Amino acid sequence: MTIVRIGATSRPAEPASLPSADTIGAKAANLAQMAALGLPVPPAFVLPVRLCAAIVRGDGDARAKLREGLAEGVRFLEETTGRVLGDRRRPLLVSVRSGAARSMPGMLDTVLDVGATPEAVHGLIRRTGNPRFAWDCRRRFLESFGSVVLGVDPAMLTAPRAALVAAEGATRVEDLDGEAMERLTRAYAEALDDDGDAAPADPMAQLEAAAQAVYRSWMGERARTYRALEHLEYLEGTAVTVQAMVFGNRSLTSGSGVAFSRDPSSGAPEPVIDVLFEAQGEDVVSGSRSPQTETALARTVPKAAQALRRILVTLEQAFRDVQDVEFTIEDGNLWMLQTRSAKRTPRAALRIAIDLVHEGIISPEEGLARVGALDPEALVEARLIDVGAPFLHGTGASAGVAVGRVAFSSQSAQRLADGGEPVILVRPDTSTSDVAGFSVSAGIVTAVGGRTAHAALVARQMGKPCVAGCSELAVDPQAGVAWVGETRIVEGDWLSVDGGAGAVYRERGRIAVDRLETELREVERWRDLPAHA
Repeated sequence: MTIVRIGATSRPAEPASLPSADTIGAKAANLAQMAALGLPVPPAFVLPVRLCAAIVRGDGDARAKLREGLAEGVRFLEETTGRVLGDRRRPLLVSVRSGAARSMPGMLDTVLDVGATPEAVHGLIRRTGNPRFAWDCRRRFLESFGSVVLGVDPAMLTAPRAALVAAEGATRVEDLDGEAMERLTRAYAEALDDDGDAAPADPMAQLEAAAQAVYRSWMGERARTYRALEHLEYLEGTAVTVQAMVFGNRSLTSGSGVAFSRDPSSGAPEPVIDVLFEAQGEDVVSGSRSPQTETALARTVPKAAQALRRILVTLEQAFRDVQDVEFTIEDGNLWMLQTRSAKRTPRAALRIAIDLVHEGIISPEEGLARVGALDPEALVEARLIDVGAPFLHGTGASAGVAVGRVAFSSQSAQRLADGGEPVILVRPDTSTSDVAGFSVSAGIVTAVGGRTAHAALVARQMGKPCVAGCSELAVDPQAGVAWVGETRIVEGDWLSVDGGAGAVYRERGRIAVDRLETELREVERWRDLPAHA
């Protein structure tokens, strides 16, 4: 079994010698290139794409190759980090991530904190002196493993979590102290044991089960739906990347975030950075919490904020495109976990292509190639009229405007769309499992989440306006009702959405459209240039 090591040498590799996305997936290929650029990347190893189909089929030979690759890879990680998987004194915890040859944001599964056995928790406490952090890692592992690997009913863990949070007088699990977090992990373990689906005590068994689950997620419903919508049926499968954990939940100067080197919604040449402190990456990209901005990052960890700005410039020049990165800060130190070309709205794609040509990053020829695939009907600036003042504000997560009838689920969105109605999908938060609802909706509104959640990425890619993190919005999808203060919203009501301004209107507005004449004239000028000018 051949694995690919990332971060295996102290000296960066030549980019030309790096493995291709077809072999190890785009996520791992880009991770390897970041390491080759000398950027701070936690060590990792990759199991190849070609193993995916055989694992999904359940071939015995494939499982043997998987075990062989995992054993070799773990030896590499242990040698590189000086830690041991599941150890009571120097524990190594790992993440298990997916990655196809083309980006499929949030459509495949991830398992974090693998190796967080009770023994490893004591090792983390010994190393850090922080019991809350250690038990939080165990809590996150059981939630992730239970959901992705064991496929347990979410209520099995949400019920004890809600009960303990209420008993402690807290509002969310992140507010629990170390002692309460320890009790919560024991409640989780008991719930999983009672159901006969306990997480293995052996960390290598955890790792093997997690890797198999990530491979199997290739055939999950949301992944298959996304491939059909994006015409990616030709892809052969996903790779699996196993990476040493760095911990955004370790301290007050730790956190996780997502950044874009330019605004993927408007195309403005300024970074867009979202961060959650004392959090791991899934907290940000899941859209289940509303993040803070670059201002908070610069105030809390100024050196990491400055380093991130520099790295965004480096990555944009190296990949010659706007980048979407995931990062973690552990005790003030910045680590890069992922980079990829950013999903963007058509309007942003036009502006970004023009700016990259002006800056000499790409040629006019390449600029023409990038804008040539854009729908001319989408290259407009739309605005709402006859809407009055907004009754709800949030974060503009995807630019554009839309008017439609409210739906609270993908199923009701489909039903309204089948009846010929434009739809505004309104959700407490958005997950990538809502992708079918996105595809038939004109716009999206959420109570929590931010610009950098996976769901917002998908909305931009589909050209759907999205307003996220509307803190005054309370949504009850089961009851089919939402509230903004005393204002009641039911399925079928009309809403108007301005995804650029982050505004939602109670009225049924009208949409006026202006062509982007200045930008389109610049593109026409490129056509008249001599080849290779």
